[in-house]
Formats: sequence, C-alpha cells, structure tokens
Amino acid sequence: MPEQVTANSRTKKSYADAICEALDIAMDRDDRVLVIGEGVPDPKTIFNTTAGLQEKYGQSRVFDMPLAENGMTGICIGAALTGMRPVMVHQRIDFSLLALDQLINNAAKWHIMFGGQHKVPLVVRMIIGRGWGQGPQHSQSLQTLFAHIPGLKVVMPAFPEDAKGLLISAIEDDNPVIFIEHRWVHMISNEVPENYYTLPIGKAKVLCQGNDITLAGLSYMSVESLVAAEGLRKLGINAEVIDMRTCSPLDTETVIDSVNKTGHLIAADTGHMSFGVLAELCTQVTSDCFTSLKSAPHRVASPDFSISTSHYAADGYYSGALDIALAVLKQLDRETADNIKFIKQELHQTTRHDVPNPEYRGPF
Repeated sequence: MPEQVTANSRTKKSYADAICEALDIAMDRDDRVLVIGEGVPDPKTIFNTTAGLQEKYGQSRVFDMPLAENGMTGICIGAALTGMRPVMVHQRIDFSLLALDQLINNAAKWHIMFGGQHKVPLVVRMIIGRGWGQGPQHSQSLQTLFAHIPGLKVVMPAFPEDAKGLLISAIEDDNPVIFIEHRWVHMISNEVPENYYTLPIGKAKVLCQGNDITLAGLSYMSVESLVAAEGLRKLGINAEVIDMRTCSPLDTETVIDSVNKTGHLIAADTGHMSFGVLAELCTQVTSDCFTSLKSAPHRVASPDFSISTSHYAADGYYSGALDIALAVLKQLDRETADNIKFIKQELHQTTRHDVPNPEYRGPF
C-alpha cells in the first residue's frame, strides 16, 4: 500500500483538474510515468484531465495513440513489464472491450503466472457515463466485468480529493489498476490538498453519519445518494452515506459496521442490476450481519437491457436520487402518500435526464 502523506494546504478544484494534477505530480516525481491514449494531446484534453502535460513533459512521455486498442494495450503491458509506469486512457470504457484479452489474460495474470517475479504497474483510465444520445455502445458502465477478474484492481472515485489521491496510489501500485471515472463527476469541485498525497485503494469513505439507514454508492451514485440523504433529512430520516470508492478490493467492512448500526442497506450503482458489484456487496452484508438486518438489502441500478439513443427513453432508464429516496421510504415503512409526494417534489429534476448540468458540455 502506498505511503499516506498529509497535505495541509487545500484549494478548490474540479474533479478533472484533480486528475490532471495527480498525473502532473506522478510524472514529476517519476520519469518512468507515461500518459498515452486517444485524444490525450487533443485540444479538449479528455475533459481537461491531460491539459498542459505534453507541453510540460514532451511528446515522448505524453502522446496520442492509434485506433488499435488491443495492440496498444499490449505495448503498454510490455512497457510496464520492463520498468515503465504507463497510464493508458480510454475516453469511453466501451473502447476497452477491444483489449480484453490483453487486460484479462496478460496484465492481470503475469504476476501470478511467473511466481511473483514480474510486476505490471499499469493504470488504465476508463470513462463511463451517459448523455446526448450516446446510445448502447458509448454509455455502458462495465465495472463489474473488470472487478470479476483476479489480478485487476478497480477504482471508482466520485469526488476530486479522492480522485487525486487514488490516482497517485494507482500509478505507484505495482499491479494493474482500472481507474474508472464517470464523466458527470468531472465538473464537481471541492477542497483538494495541493501537494502530493495518496489514499489507500480498497477503502470506502463515510460521507455523512446517520442512524436510520445505510446508503452505499459507487461512483456517480455516491453523489445521488448524498442528494437523496439531504431530501430524506427533511422528513426526519437520517441516512448514513458511504462512498465505496473502489469495486475491487471491495470494502465490505465499512458497510457492515454501518449496517450493524442502522439495520438497513440501500446500495446504488450505475451498472446493470443483475450479477453486479452490488449483488456481491449485499450478499456479504447479508452473510456477515444477518442478525442486525431489519429488512433485506435493496439495490438501485440500471435495468438489464441496453439504453436507447433517445433521451426520452433515458428518462425511464437511469436511476438517481429519487429512486434511492423512494427505496428508503419503502424499506423504512414510511411510504405514505404525503411522504412520497414530498420527496418527489423535493428531488424533482428540472433538466433533461441525460444532461446533468447546464455547464457540462458534450457529447463525448
């Protein structure tokens, strides 16, 4: 586990700027760190997450790549095996499907196949999320696919401070790390330590305390869980919100400690409902604190079919804060007509369901 360093000075930064700063710090500290990907030096610099890096570190360390995901992933694995620390970027997680053989059969397995004599310090940044009619091939949340593979760590921070610390940790890790960013969180801003620091991979974070119910979210659904919790507090319901931050390793201990206190669990993810990370989380919670549960854990996730390109269809497809809050009311037996009406009014979304923020720019 990387050394944890406390940085006192804090500045308000966006998630995208925090990612860029993490890359900058990692490259400055270690000249073995490379950044490669489709659009890395493009004027849009992947949502501003690679802005200025090529100008500072040169074209030999920050560069574009051809549309050859499988081949380039193999090259990055080879570079990692020979001592480099590449950070490979896919603007959509869907593009990584072309490189599954390299990621699953090579990156994840070299360490064990060669008796620990080889390391693969590779980070693969993948971006998930939806909006502007991206359709079924450009809006998938496939974190479960990678979390299922032994040898791959899967990180999904939702907030800028976590994104910076966890990305530095991922780059310093000697194992392959899949670093997944939901594109709707790139605009989120909060206070971020300015200097070098790391955060432990595989540790969840309690965002707010509560005694009535536990809300465990992954990636953007941690944001939605906080919004739901704020609305529920106006009904006198105090939810404890946990940002899981990683899929693999999955920190069930933090969730179990919370459920032992609250007796209830709602778990939320952007992935599909069946066979997902949430299923594993709910299974472990049920197994390890069965006697503390006052009701069965509930999952909030996407349905088990692909999304349409139509934003009208998207309105009924994606889950959010309202779905989480309604699930809480049902689980706590507070599903009265007045409470349902109040929470629907409180959490009503005024923008298009596939456009989260008027400041956000699509479509990619």
